[in-house]
Amino acid sequence: MALISEPMNKDVLDHPTSVREGEHLDKIALQEYLWDFLGADAKIINIKQFPSGFSNLTYLVELKGKQLVLRKPPIGADIKSAHDMAREYRVLQALAPAYAKIPKVILQCESPDILGAPFYLMERITGVVLRKELPQPLAKDPTLLRQISRASIKNLAELHQLKLDGALSTLGKPLGYASRQIDGWIKRYRACQNTTLAGMELAVDWMSDHQPEDLHAFIHNDYKYDNLMLHPETWDIIAVLDWEMATLGHPYMDLGTTLGYWAETNDHPALRPFSLTWLPGNLDRQEVVDNYFDSIGQPPTNMLPYYVFGCFKIGVIVQQIYARYLQGITKDQRFAQLGHVVNACAKNIQNALKYQRINHFY
Repeated sequence: MALISEPMNKDVLDHPTSVREGEHLDKIALQEYLWDFLGADAKIINIKQFPSGFSNLTYLVELKGKQLVLRKPPIGADIKSAHDMAREYRVLQALAPAYAKIPKVILQCESPDILGAPFYLMERITGVVLRKELPQPLAKDPTLLRQISRASIKNLAELHQLKLDGALSTLGKPLGYASRQIDGWIKRYRACQNTTLAGMELAVDWMSDHQPEDLHAFIHNDYKYDNLMLHPETWDIIAVLDWEMATLGHPYMDLGTTLGYWAETNDHPALRPFSLTWLPGNLDRQEVVDNYFDSIGQPPTNMLPYYVFGCFKIGVIVQQIYARYLQGITKDQRFAQLGHVVNACAKNIQNALKYQRINHFY
């Protein structure tokens, strides 16, 4: 993949900052490791951190004449599940022959002896990631957001249509995927919940009674705006990031997760930090569904079960992070407000089941 050099809109690029307190890397141990595997020229000049993610920790490791991105699990996380760095490395390796919009992986370390947890390194791709605020060119032109939202859904459809052969065919167990996911996310919720939310409880009962039949494809499993990197001039998608949850599974459940993140104008404001899809110009959730099925050349299906699942899954993911914060395992102050996000997910579940639709509840 071609890297962008000297872009026109440098101010809109995704930049790292200083490393957060308690999340510093052991520079000496990492330096010795890089010398062993990349040679004497791999001298670390600086280490910074990309500050905006809520899951795995992502760092910029600046070497002489080269920039690498390092990914490792957050402190206190279960690295055998959604934070399996060795598996994410293998996913990117398997994808490389079939899909171009990914970074090139460089090196992985499965041992926790170097940095306290497994990690891997990949090339840095420079571009724009849509996070809390829109870059000025997009803020001034809602038609660009329309372009980006359409392109993002078309790209998701393309991922779901990848041919499952070679290494891609080994990345999951699609038989029984839907029921395993529903049961698994319910168990995770019970393990981390700290209060009773009507919408989450409603979803537990409703999902158990509305389990979809098996359908399988290669899925990203966490597909949303801030996992896309855009070209700073054309606004085309140049990379998809954060593949730790990718697997072989139900494509409509993957779309349901995207819909859960896809905030609309009247949704609870707590959902807005996860997506800028609520801003003018974007597709709404039903338009997302219509665009997706147009892209795969099939008539739309009823997405209500998949949307409910997506909202519940996101609520559980956020609750897990919030629980680590309440326990004092992580000190990141951004996590203090995540309880409101879980409440918002629960409210969207209630509305979806009340009105029997996935959007425009108010």
